[in-house]
Amino acid sequence: MYSAKTRDAYTSEIATLREVGLFKEDRFIHSPQGAEIEVEFPSGEPPRRVINMCSNNYLGLSSHPDVIAAAHAGLDARGYGMSSVRFICGTQDIHRELEKSLSGFLGTEDTLLFPSCMDANAGVFEAILGEQDVMIADRLVHASIVDGMRLCKAMTDTFKHSDMGHLEEKLQEHQDKRVRMVITDGVFSMDGDIAKLDEIVALAEKYDAMVFVDDSHASGFIGKTGRGTHEHCGVLGRIDVITTTLGKALGGASGGCVSGRRELVELCRQRARPYLFSNSVPPVIVAAAAKVIELISRTTERRDKLEWNAAYWRRLLVEAGFDVKAGNSPIVPVMLYNAKLAQDVARRLFAEGVHVVGFFFPVVPKGAARIRTQLSAAHDQAHLDRAIEAFVKVGREFEILGLGKNEIVARFGM
Repeated sequence: MYSAKTRDAYTSEIATLREVGLFKEDRFIHSPQGAEIEVEFPSGEPPRRVINMCSNNYLGLSSHPDVIAAAHAGLDARGYGMSSVRFICGTQDIHRELEKSLSGFLGTEDTLLFPSCMDANAGVFEAILGEQDVMIADRLVHASIVDGMRLCKAMTDTFKHSDMGHLEEKLQEHQDKRVRMVITDGVFSMDGDIAKLDEIVALAEKYDAMVFVDDSHASGFIGKTGRGTHEHCGVLGRIDVITTTLGKALGGASGGCVSGRRELVELCRQRARPYLFSNSVPPVIVAAAAKVIELISRTTERRDKLEWNAAYWRRLLVEAGFDVKAGNSPIVPVMLYNAKLAQDVARRLFAEGVHVVGFFFPVVPKGAARIRTQLSAAHDQAHLDRAIEAFVKVGREFEILGLGKNEIVARFGM
């Protein structure tokens, strides 16, 4: 047991987070996930029904009746959990069936399920790269990728965000390495912009490099048939490693995967520590995810609606005078630059019936605080029209409409 002095030090650190506006508060949802949810916030107050503008439920499938029915069926037929890791006593036939379905959907040779995409990213680099190799990552890749790279003995290097000239310089610089792996998000989760995968693949092929893409914020809805960033950019079948999640558009529960070249996936099966030492994805999730793949392979109706919603919402925000990050994904960040301002605006929006969250350091760089709005196929136009009314009202209260970065920083600081 540590001393009172040590406890006081931790308590003081938490108090400082509150004082500078960096403290994160939980919001307790009293309903299923959806376009509207019942939320208790702050803790202890009665829950209220609000429009949900910050969920990863991109296709609105988290509470779809067919998905829930499939989950029930999976629970009844195969049980609650596997009580084991995959290679000992934790692999059911439905795990392999889902892996085959994901390979078919993503257009890859093979797929391996992990408990989460964070686990997939934690395991994949160490499993397939070694000391003679180099990882060259976009500087804005997801934190889970950064953590996975840290576990790998390969050399680490970076290139400026989406800067193809800088990437080419790095590929030229590392021609002496056994393997060069270019690492990027498909859709960057904080800014919502899409990687230049066509140009990345062209450079990789020119310099005999591998390409790794985390497509968690793209699988199911980016691209003409929702297969992801590689479909959107016209490079289906030319990506060596894809990691993605079942916890966003593909059902919204948990689970992830490594998908790609057969031999690379096999090395993950043999060596990836989160795969070897974590319990299997529960049967209930496997059954539900299989139903999701079936639903989105049948029609593009949901991704088409999501695409319309995202374009409409972005236009509403821009016309209202908010500082919005450019992009064409369902992630639409409203830039506020100041952490306390982001939290204060989010609280006021909640009071006006819109659920959003302020993002600030260390989730985003210092001075880049924002409210990240996210669209869903579950949203109807009426939801978005009501939400923009609240945004405009709160924007006027804080006098931020029509202001750019310099004006907002001059008034509120960074």
